[in-house]
Amino acid sequence: MSRAKPASPDRSIATGSDFLHLDIAYAPVGGRADWLAGQLRAAVADGRIPVGSRLPATRVLAADLGVSRGVVVEAYQRMTEEGHIAGRGRAGTVVVAAPPAPPATPAAPPPPATTFPPAPGTDVFDAVRTAPARIDLTPGVPDLAAFPRADWLRAERTVLRHLAASDFGYGDPCGAPALRRAVAAWLARSRGIAVDPAEVIVTTGVSQALGLLAQALRPAGITRVAVEDPGSLGVRQHLNNWHVDTPPVAVDAAGLRVDELIASGLPAVMLTPAHQFPTGVVLDGERRRQLVAWARTGGLVIEDDYDAEHRYDRPPVPALRAQAPEQVCYAGSVSKLLAPALRVGWLLVPARHRDAVVAAKRNADLGNAVLPQLVLAELMTSGALERQLRLLRRRHVLRRDAMVAAVARHLPGARVHGAAAGLHLMVTLDADVADTDLATAALARGVKVQPLSWHCQRPYAPGLVLGYAATAASVIAEGVATIADALRDVRTSAGGHHRQPGGA
Repeated sequence: MSRAKPASPDRSIATGSDFLHLDIAYAPVGGRADWLAGQLRAAVADGRIPVGSRLPATRVLAADLGVSRGVVVEAYQRMTEEGHIAGRGRAGTVVVAAPPAPPATPAAPPPPATTFPPAPGTDVFDAVRTAPARIDLTPGVPDLAAFPRADWLRAERTVLRHLAASDFGYGDPCGAPALRRAVAAWLARSRGIAVDPAEVIVTTGVSQALGLLAQALRPAGITRVAVEDPGSLGVRQHLNNWHVDTPPVAVDAAGLRVDELIASGLPAVMLTPAHQFPTGVVLDGERRRQLVAWARTGGLVIEDDYDAEHRYDRPPVPALRAQAPEQVCYAGSVSKLLAPALRVGWLLVPARHRDAVVAAKRNADLGNAVLPQLVLAELMTSGALERQLRLLRRRHVLRRDAMVAAVARHLPGARVHGAAAGLHLMVTLDADVADTDLATAALARGVKVQPLSWHCQRPYAPGLVLGYAATAASVIAEGVATIADALRDVRTSAGGHHRQPGGA
């Protein structure tokens, strides 16, 4: 076999660019845009083009490569659709996110008997989070690769330039005034909530908000809070850890069954009305009116505005807090907008509970770290957060569509729920299997999902909750195909007689 190097392309005409040493002569005939997009994608992935870098103008790069501008425009468009770059007006085209790096070695399968138990303990999410997986379809995880690092660094520099020495001291336990003003403005324009910044309490996410409410409501005699069923296992566990009972109230196609809530005689309810977890349904108009009427007779509503900003095929839904501010405790965060690692959220409470909540917050931590609050406030007021949301919506639609198509192809008997908004889909199965067994089998094949039964207190159809926001479209298709393989194996091993557990 000859070891001679292949002949180099004809260099009589300059076809190269100093940028990445790109040489269009190596591109396949008829595939120049594909080739260029692949070169750019690889350079972003391996760090040769860091996040925050500006790409050459399309005219400049086209001239350097000796191609039509349309080739470069098409390559940039593909990178934009994948969420790796974004136009920034006069700032040019900027790299905003790197593709996820492939694992260096194949992930070892987790112990199949303990990964997805039918009755999960309070540490189950820690165990699943750390379990290795080749494809992670865990719900509730945003696109962490799209975190706006360049905007964050720019906002941080702006904050530090104007920060006084006294600002490094202990702050208000309710939060930095700048962030409370920014949150109040954000809620007014995006959620229809008119609130004085002084009423905003900054928390370390919705989880802390629930803990603060549990402590504040106990002296008022509220130790039982109704929750949606199906509804978040994590929320239920968190309230239980604060010694709050969480009786179930059914959710149907119109949202929470308010008639069932009224019949229960419970004093409070926790719900996700804008995009219910996990079913994805929206609390409809009639149910909203019934719920507000119930609250005005003495009931208390705890509203988790779960991923309300992530909507695609439907108009925005106003927050319940906007209709009944003295009957609704409202909690939100940037965990689904930016990253859970920031641990920044906010809480609005009726005046009668405010002092007790503030006291609980002061006793918990004396207030959130001030510097991240100020940086987030700058992102909100500068418009960077809204730009990030627009980028994420475009990216998420492509991934949502890829997951819906993959389920239709590989799981033809399954039903998809909640596709119009959010970061996940709920999929119910026509198979007579235990979904915890299916989740375990999928993880053994390298795909991480959550069984629907974890989020149900009463019997419900077997199913899975599948997150799509943090995974590329091509990888999503592979993950769903792997789930289909796992389902076939589980059905075979069950022999058609393995029933779904009755609850979590």
